[in-house]
Amino acid sequence: MIFPLFRRGARPDTISTLYGMIVAQARSSSFYRDYAVADTVNGRFELIVLHLALVFDRLAQEAALQRLAQGIFDRFCQDMDDNLREMGIADLKVPKEMRRIGDAFYGRTRAYRAALAAAGDGPLADSLARNIYGGAAAAAAAPRLAAYMRVAVRELAAQDAADLAGGRVRFPDPAAIPPV
Repeated sequence: MIFPLFRRGARPDTISTLYGMIVAQARSSSFYRDYAVADTVNGRFELIVLHLALVFDRLAQEAALQRLAQGIFDRFCQDMDDNLREMGIADLKVPKEMRRIGDAFYGRTRAYRAALAAAGDGPLADSLARNIYGGAAAAAAAPRLAAYMRVAVRELAAQDAADLAGGRVRFPDPAAIPPV
């Protein structure tokens, strides 16, 4: 049965709530403390993209939730645009930077999707080492982040579509994932 909530477009407050939950999860201090993700603009961006990719893959599993995914993506783009302007990027450069952000988003989303579909965590850890850690020495934490992603995928898959459509998403506690 399709719920009436799914027939309407997603409400802006639902989209903002879900996007806020994604950003809040990406900002969890555990990622920066325990997973050695750089607490920088780039590190934060990478974790937001990682969590967006996970949520979008979950929303794509149900046709009724695809509009919601589009709304969240639009909110992400607006947030990135606002942040660029706040950081002092000139108005004429913002479109070029937004293209770079879009390319990064789509590239990482494809890479994570392919790596999650692969057998074992090696491809996923490699993708994370490249994207999140830039191949740096901190990439030793990539296997733990890969384990976190696997748990997040399972937990997102178990979440009810009505909860997601109602603006509720749950992520695992990153601190609860043991080091690999």
